[in-house]
Amino acid sequence: MMLPVIAYYIIFHYIPMYGALIAFKDYSPMKGILGSDWVGLKHFHDFFNSYYFTRILKNTLVISLYSLIFEFPAPILLALLINEVRNKTFKRVAQTITYMPYFISLVVICGIITDFTNGDGIINRLFMLFGYDGQAMLQKPELFRPIYILSEIWQRIGWESIIYIAALMSIDQEQYEAARMDGASRLKQIFYITIPGILPTITIMFILRMGNMLNVGFEKIILLYNPVTYDTADVISSFVYRKGLLEFGWSYSSAVGLFNSVVNLLLLVTANYISRKVNKSSLW
Repeated sequence: MMLPVIAYYIIFHYIPMYGALIAFKDYSPMKGILGSDWVGLKHFHDFFNSYYFTRILKNTLVISLYSLIFEFPAPILLALLINEVRNKTFKRVAQTITYMPYFISLVVICGIITDFTNGDGIINRLFMLFGYDGQAMLQKPELFRPIYILSEIWQRIGWESIIYIAALMSIDQEQYEAARMDGASRLKQIFYITIPGILPTITIMFILRMGNMLNVGFEKIILLYNPVTYDTADVISSFVYRKGLLEFGWSYSSAVGLFNSVVNLLLLVTANYISRKVNKSSLW
C-alpha cells in the first residue's frame, strides 16, 4: 500500500532535485544541465542585490504572516463551533456549505473574486448603500492582501477543518460527562477538555504550515494581481514564474526557488525543534 506513495515522492520530489543544479550554472537547453557553464553563486548574488529581492521577500513574509494569524485558526474555530452543534441535520448542511468552495476550480474562484470586487460588483454596490464610492478593489495595492487572505479563508476553511473535526471525535466522551457532573459550563469544557484534546493535532499542523511559510500559492496570485499591485502582491513564487517561464531566465529563477526551499526547510526544522522542547510534540 505504501509503494504508490513512495513512488510518487521519488519520481516527483526527489528525482527533480537533480535539476536544482541549473541554479549554479548558466543553463542552456542546447547544452543540457551537465554541459552548461558553471557560474557558482552568481545568480544568488544577482538576486540578493536586485531591486526585487526586498520587495518580494517582504510581500511573501507579510502575506504568509497574515495567513498564519488569520487563516490558520479559522478551521480550528469552525471545527469547535460544528462540534458544539447538536442538530445533526444543521451540522451536515453547515459542513457541506463550507466544504464546497474548496472543490471549485481556482480559475472560477478568482473569476468570482474579480467580478465581486469590480467597480460595479456586488461588494461595491453594498458599500454604495452606505455612501462609499465604487472602486476596482484589485487595482488598489493596499486592498490586495486583505482580499487574498479573506478569499483563502473562505475557500479553505471547510476542507481544513476536517482534520480537526476528526481529532475532536477521538476525545473520550466520558471526560465531558465527568465535567458536566462537576458543574463545568460548555465554555469551560471547550477550554479544559476540547482544546487540550486537539492540541497535538494543532501543533503538527502548525509545524507543517511553518514548513510552507514562504510557499504562497503563485496560481492565485497570478490570476488576481496586475502590474499596478506588484508592490504588495508580487511574491517569490510569482516572481519565479515570471522570470523562469515568461522571460526564460531558467537559472536565475531556479536560484530564487532554491533559496525559497532552503528558508522553508530551516523554518520547518526550527518550528519542530521548538515544539519538541516546549510541549513534547513534534514530527520527528
